[in-house]
Amino acid sequence: MKLFLVLMISFVFGQTSLSKENVDLIPLRDFFKNPDSINYQISPDGKWISYLKPYERRLNIFVKENKDGAQETRVTSVTDRDLGNYFWKGNQHLVYTRDFGGDENFHVFTVDLKTKTEKDVTNFPNTRAGVVDALENVKDDEMIISHNMRDKKVFDVYRLNIKTGKLVLLAKNPGTIINWITDHSGRLRAAVESEGLDYHILYRDTEDQKFSKVFSYTYKESFEPVFFTFDNRNLYALSNINRDKASVVEFDLKNRKESRIIYQHPDVDVSTLNYSRKRKVLTAAGIVTWKTIPQFFDPVMENIYNKVAEKLIGKEVRIVSTTKNEDLFIIRSLSDRSFGAFYVYDATKDELKLLAQVAPWLDEEKLNPTKPVSYLSRDGLTINGYLTLPKDKKAKNLPIVINPHGGPWHRDVWGYNPQVQFLVNRGYGVLQMNFRGSTGYGKSFLQASYKQWGLKMQDDVTDGVKWLIQEGIADPDKICIYGGSYGGYATLAGLVKEPKLYACGIDFVGVSNLFTFMNTIPPYWTTELEKLYEMVGHPEKDKAQLTATSPALNADKIKAPLLIVQGAKDPRVNKAESDQMVQALEKRGVKVQYIVKDNEGHGFRNEENRIEFYEAMEVFLKKHIGK
Repeated sequence: MKLFLVLMISFVFGQTSLSKENVDLIPLRDFFKNPDSINYQISPDGKWISYLKPYERRLNIFVKENKDGAQETRVTSVTDRDLGNYFWKGNQHLVYTRDFGGDENFHVFTVDLKTKTEKDVTNFPNTRAGVVDALENVKDDEMIISHNMRDKKVFDVYRLNIKTGKLVLLAKNPGTIINWITDHSGRLRAAVESEGLDYHILYRDTEDQKFSKVFSYTYKESFEPVFFTFDNRNLYALSNINRDKASVVEFDLKNRKESRIIYQHPDVDVSTLNYSRKRKVLTAAGIVTWKTIPQFFDPVMENIYNKVAEKLIGKEVRIVSTTKNEDLFIIRSLSDRSFGAFYVYDATKDELKLLAQVAPWLDEEKLNPTKPVSYLSRDGLTINGYLTLPKDKKAKNLPIVINPHGGPWHRDVWGYNPQVQFLVNRGYGVLQMNFRGSTGYGKSFLQASYKQWGLKMQDDVTDGVKWLIQEGIADPDKICIYGGSYGGYATLAGLVKEPKLYACGIDFVGVSNLFTFMNTIPPYWTTELEKLYEMVGHPEKDKAQLTATSPALNADKIKAPLLIVQGAKDPRVNKAESDQMVQALEKRGVKVQYIVKDNEGHGFRNEENRIEFYEAMEVFLKKHIGK
């Protein structure tokens, strides 16, 4: 299934260990201010290290030579919004994408490190652009991008000259293509087409040919092309067709069928597949049980990983960047109680050198472990999740924050979560549950969420609350529900459906009206609209259900205090979603605390806005479920 994640936001048991004194309160800003530095990468020749670091309070790109004592140079000067995604393009250029105020109309920028010049190569009004293929190890002066300047609903593909900024059209979107795929030579040879409730894999031998359909599947299935085989003849894909769990397969394009299963896991979907660009071999697949686990196919990469892991015992290890020769690697360590650190690893010398701690002011010994938990839903599904409790308190009769994730076709994973650690440091337990529809648990679990917004999906959240109460962990009078994006919808739906269960609610950029939500989706989601109707509900065929499960249309049932937070430029969950929720409650004389930021979209990126939000949350929670 290639359907977009409708609403996703990221910020990124049995506790018995006690201490005689309370854990020290950590300043709120320490959880939510920008990191010292983050997102380290290495140039293809290994001579330069790049990273993001605050400048004028915003994360910008810095570079320095890969040697001790090297002086850093700032190469971007963005002051309105943090930069996030960037990469090396050859040894002379860096490429990054950014939007403006949260509108998600991303532009592609290039930075020439020699001339110190910066270009917006997709400087078109009201246009969203992205990188299709960086052409790494193919051509240093070219890459392939897409944008929707011609038609806001679809993306055409262009070849970009990094040095001149010139764009040459490679393929005009006929109106149905949602994904373009290049081979290892950088030729545009495959695509995914969305048509009604079906998807089609399109293919051509050469770029001067027309695409033809080689394979079709329904929206209830998933077939995700990852990249071509190294002879450029077949496709590697993650597929759950004819099975419940997504597996790594090779698809024979000539004979139009799956030719072999490369790897599958009995309990969870395979989520990623990696390869060596230098040696042209598959290296590892990634799965997420309760932790992220690599499954290696390549002894060379497995040996490198194991050597690094032996030096970082107790941490999850991620290889995030490498040189063209694959002798130097940027490594990131992670855990549930640490934002982690970045290292450079020299495989020829087996040497690991610390580059930076992401948040050195946070002492992980003062933070709290996140443990995997599971419980049964009322109709017998196993719901997995994570529970984080204050380690200085007994796991009994605690105030609890229920935190359903966004997506909803997404999932929570084990790792460092600043908002969870902040809340637990303040004395609250936090339960994150992967309710039905959460990704990674197979096709049946995903399909169990279809047309269940506010119904069985919400019951899964409620059942988690009741499980905590039955276990004696939660104080039944001090439970608050908080979520962002779909989690914001689940917050509102929970307050409507279970008005006596929650003492309060916090809705961050959440849907309130399923009719208006589907009428205001971004234009580039319209290709998937028929599938959205089947997965959420049709505004005419399912009118009664959508009315009953739209919180703004049932605001009379809400009894608990509510904090609502919204970005004014949110293209996914329009500001009107929060406005109408506030208006519906105020008509009943219910006062709602409402925070709106004009320079934010679907989530708060700017540091000062994050801090203001969580300061308001701290006061709100203390008033309603605190001591």
